[in-house]
Amino acid sequence: MRFLILFAFLISNCVAAEIEDIKNLVINKELKKYDGLTFLDDQSNEIQLDQFEGNLVLLNFWATWCAPCKEEMPSLDQLQSQKNLNNLKIFPINVGQDNLEKASKFFEDLGIDNLKIYFDSPITLAKKFGLRGVPTTILINKDGYEFARIVGSIDFKEKNFVEWLASYN
Repeated sequence: MRFLILFAFLISNCVAAEIEDIKNLVINKELKKYDGLTFLDDQSNEIQLDQFEGNLVLLNFWATWCAPCKEEMPSLDQLQSQKNLNNLKIFPINVGQDNLEKASKFFEDLGIDNLKIYFDSPITLAKKFGLRGVPTTILINKDGYEFARIVGSIDFKEKNFVEWLASYN
């Protein structure tokens, strides 16, 4: 019984606040800083996340075999073209160990035009961020701190989400 009470106390104090209007969005109670994060572009060039400080960054982790990823990707593509989010950098990062051909076909089949394909590096961002599944989206503020994440799928063009995100832009 003591264990359950202690567990409930720890969970209630460690789990971040969730915005009621936005499905699957979890706001961090404390900002998290990660150093030396890298991922790969479609030519296997290493991209360093810290080079985007000063921008609002959205890292979306996905895989071609993931049905919810397939469902949300078109709205993520539309989010990239939002005029009021011109400081937003979106990086859809494939963590499914798919090759470029398979990932490109996934984007082509869904009509994804505004996004580029990125891949998790051998260092594995998925592990550094402690992902428990896909899709998961990490939101990083202009100072390079994770301030929220979306665990599961979301409609990225949903009005409440876009307005909330614009407040961080």
